[in-house]
Amino acid sequence: MKKTVNFYEFSQWFEKNRPNNFTRVGLRELFDYLEQLEEDCGKEINFDPIALCCEYTEYDNIAELHLEYDSEDYPDIDSLYDHTQVIPVGLEGFIIQQF
Repeated sequence: MKKTVNFYEFSQWFEKNRPNNFTRVGLRELFDYLEQLEEDCGKEINFDPIALCCEYTEYDNIAELHLEYDSEDYPDIDSLYDHTQVIPVGLEGFIIQQF
């Protein structure tokens, strides 16, 4: 049994249950990315918000990323593209798939 989730339902779940995981803009970018991934792969993705919280992390900027990842290995956002999926959010922010 599957239920199609629209952006409103997607964002409401996160805002109610995990309000600190993603910004509103980040939620929109993640939702759009996941919909495009479904289209590209031809396979539906199950809405598992806890898994998404574990698999993806939003950062405000590269300096925030450097609190968790080595700045020598990843000096800028371009260096991340070789290691993981990067979803731009706003001017400096981004979401990465954990690696």
